[in-house]
Amino acid sequence: MSRVPLIAGGLLLAALAALTACGRQRSPAGAATSPGGAPAPGAAESRAVSDGPRITLSPDNVHIEYHVYGQGEPAVVLVHAWACDENYWSAQVPALASHYTVVTVNLAGHGASGSNRSDWSIANYAQDVAAVARQLPDPQLVLVGHSMGATVALAATPLLASRVIGVVTVEALRSVGDPPLAASEIERRVAPFSADFIGATRKLVSESLFAKGADPLLVQKVAYDMSLEPPAIAVASLRGLLSFDLAGVLPAIHVPVYGINSDLKPTDAARIRRSLPGFSLEVLDRTGHFPMLEAPARFNPLLLQDVAAIAQRAAH
Repeated sequence: MSRVPLIAGGLLLAALAALTACGRQRSPAGAATSPGGAPAPGAAESRAVSDGPRITLSPDNVHIEYHVYGQGEPAVVLVHAWACDENYWSAQVPALASHYTVVTVNLAGHGASGSNRSDWSIANYAQDVAAVARQLPDPQLVLVGHSMGATVALAATPLLASRVIGVVTVEALRSVGDPPLAASEIERRVAPFSADFIGATRKLVSESLFAKGADPLLVQKVAYDMSLEPPAIAVASLRGLLSFDLAGVLPAIHVPVYGINSDLKPTDAARIRRSLPGFSLEVLDRTGHFPMLEAPARFNPLLLQDVAAIAQRAAH
């Protein structure tokens, strides 16, 4: 499912209203665009081409859509964040597909995947990733997850046993070592999104997820784009993320974990290593919560470096 193009001023609101009434049609948040929202010259040529969408079923019978690009081992499975979809990786697919098989997943309730689910837990999202992975012939997998997608990727790793040879997390793991949130705190954080999902989501993105000086068009694009997620799914997913016991999963992770975080907030790598020995972190300065959108020319080499390091370690 494509996401709405970036349109200036009041036309954006009108377009969003019309598209919301007709269905969730969105354009890639990370796709290159001209100021008016049309694809930038050469943008189409720069994207890898898949053979079309593929569908598999999660264990609870939800249709999960995914795309496959390129070829080569290992297969790199890209997992998007909360209220996003596979298009948030559009700037990474061509770089990765030059070396590896690349798989982009739409988690249930996101993109063109089904939404006939009542339990929007991290455990069920992990099953979505595992269901896609089981359709792939590749014997070795690297899971790459952004934000909530990183938690999903880690939760999916034990489900796939020895096939996963490593995980790359993006803008994640800062809370490792923190005590679990109390139920009252979870509800306090969820409450603004339950009351006004569109307003709370746009405020979160514009005020907390980008550094000062970020491209205002990109900030606006992401804010409006994420606010199109169905509120019932998004709120339940947020509650599931905040209540998930990540500390309970980490002892089962016996593969290398590499992290790429921005400098928007500090990351205590030493504390993370107490739960994930050997964890390696790269900090991409002058970026926010979406470094793969904001600085793909600097982000992509780090991602390729991490995947190559994981593959090399698996070969020895």
